[in-house]
Amino acid sequence: MSDLIEPRLVTLDAHLGTTSTEVINYLAQQITQAKRATDAAELAEHALAREAKTATGVPGGIAIPHCRSAAVAVPTLAMARLGTPVDFGAKDGPADLVFFIAAPEGADKEHLKLLSKLARALVKKTFTAALRAAKSNEEIVALVSEVLSDAPAAPAAAPAAAPSATARPKIVAVTACPTGIAHTYMAADSLAQAAEELGVDFAVETQGSSGSKPLGPALIAQADAVIFAVDVDVRDQSRFAGKPVIQVPVKRGVDEPEKLLKDALAAAKDPAARKVPAGNGPASERSQDSASEGFGAGLKRALLTGVSYMIPFVAGGGLLIALGFLLGGYAITDVADQYLTENTLFNLPEAGLLAYLGAVAFKIGGLSMGFLVPALAGYIAYAYADRPGIAPGFTAGAVAGFMGAGFIAGIVGGIIAGLACRWINSWTVPRWLRGLMPVVIVPLLGSIIASGLMFLFLGGPIAQLTEALNGWLSGMSGTAAAILGLILGLMMAIDLGGPVNKVAYSFAVAGLGAGSVADNPAPLMIMAAVMAAGMVPPLAMALATAVSPKLFTGAERENGKAAWLLGAAFISEGAIPFAAADPLRVIPASMVGAGVTGSLIMSFDALSQAPHGGIFVFFAMDGTWPMFLLATVIGTLVSAALVIVLKKYVRKAPVRAAEEAKAAA
Repeated sequence: MSDLIEPRLVTLDAHLGTTSTEVINYLAQQITQAKRATDAAELAEHALAREAKTATGVPGGIAIPHCRSAAVAVPTLAMARLGTPVDFGAKDGPADLVFFIAAPEGADKEHLKLLSKLARALVKKTFTAALRAAKSNEEIVALVSEVLSDAPAAPAAAPAAAPSATARPKIVAVTACPTGIAHTYMAADSLAQAAEELGVDFAVETQGSSGSKPLGPALIAQADAVIFAVDVDVRDQSRFAGKPVIQVPVKRGVDEPEKLLKDALAAAKDPAARKVPAGNGPASERSQDSASEGFGAGLKRALLTGVSYMIPFVAGGGLLIALGFLLGGYAITDVADQYLTENTLFNLPEAGLLAYLGAVAFKIGGLSMGFLVPALAGYIAYAYADRPGIAPGFTAGAVAGFMGAGFIAGIVGGIIAGLACRWINSWTVPRWLRGLMPVVIVPLLGSIIASGLMFLFLGGPIAQLTEALNGWLSGMSGTAAAILGLILGLMMAIDLGGPVNKVAYSFAVAGLGAGSVADNPAPLMIMAAVMAAGMVPPLAMALATAVSPKLFTGAERENGKAAWLLGAAFISEGAIPFAAADPLRVIPASMVGAGVTGSLIMSFDALSQAPHGGIFVFFAMDGTWPMFLLATVIGTLVSAALVIVLKKYVRKAPVRAAEEAKAAA
């Protein structure tokens, strides 16, 4: 018998409301009253936030709302057989059987395996029929416990077909959902049942919370096609490189398993079908079919790819430059090349060992920063055209730097290079020429097109635009500077490391090369505003958990302790656990404080010559670090006070918002 469900957690043939929110709120109350959760409102809030991402209704009149929450003390199932069915987003109509799966944040694998078994069982018509016919709460508990005790740990993968005159088609699949509890396993079993009915040899890998057994290389090699029914990245996707692929949200694996299998069989016979790309890039960047996505979506993906690969050059290089200033003083900018060409460790300059080491650090950092624009352009092109686009993109970025056109031209050059390479790679060429396409033809022609356009037509006008932008920033002061700081601060806090945050950060680091303490401090002020604003969210959450610990869960209080260091080091992601659990209160509070800090930095004329490091690179702030610190402290106090007020007096807004988000979807 499982301890996941008990009679008092079962409600039979009751009217619990007309919306999924009302049903979830009722079941959260039942779980809390059974002493299996500490806060019904928090538990419902997390379940509704999950519901807003993907509806949990599945075919057959079933709904499985579920979540992980720090409010859950014991892994729990609460079940309701509704007298009035309620819409949970299933295509075939409302649900009358509702199972609420509540898992603690740190649930052990054994409990998660039991929860996944229940999810699998709900795709079996005999089990759901028995639930509908049950006469008592105890009978429901017995049925569920029997399933949890006897269900197999994983969906049976069809064995490789024995040799026969007519070989059966072979399909493999991967299923995965964000929480890894319900849809992951329901999709796997739905696909397995449909495959059996269609006469298809089938094997599936469930990348869920209760563990994952990878598909064997032999199974993958024999497969005619692969199905990715996932809402998250596929782990180790390169194993499937070259296989025809159908990729869909995990819920379609539950709702339309037969259609997905038929689509996969059709793709296996279509030479033009989309294939799983080769290479080891991040799945989120490489799993999309860039040739078929819209221009806007492709552009966004390419820009984020370029920025994500550029940031390590900038962060590492910037910190080395700051270290060079610490060791050799600000005058190191004038003498670093001389020290490195005329001196060695055994022939130190008159200024001594520290000055020489400062020159080494400064030069390494400067060379790393020199890759900013080429890396940005190269990996934008890579996002469009894969590996053949890298060389043309890097070259176009180098041309942009040579012409003084800056990161704007790097973006333009990377886009042109990527689109050109993708177009060239689509040409139909003789078989003997195919091997030369990715290593010779595509990079050669792509470089000629992208860099040629930069030299002949685009580089000059963009360089003039860049110069005008730098001039505008250099002359900015007073109200205009404060408004720019406010905008950058808001951008840094709105998604805590997401696309908007990266745009603001990229804008700041792109101007560092043109910044100068004496002649052009505006780019250094912008860098300081972005860095200080990015420090505010984690610091504010750390302060709030210390001042009002009862407003936060135990896990959040522990995260708050770590957030002190993360915030001080300018790691905005330290606030993500708080924002993920309570976005409608944490993010607005963070934005207000970060905006205040950004505006104050620009008003105080604080600056930073380092692109990362937070308060630990105070030596790169040319003596303005007290004002930098003051602005950061003020913003932190504002955000912390606001999040405390919102948590105390705005309790139900996130639940309503989650339901509204679901309805809008």
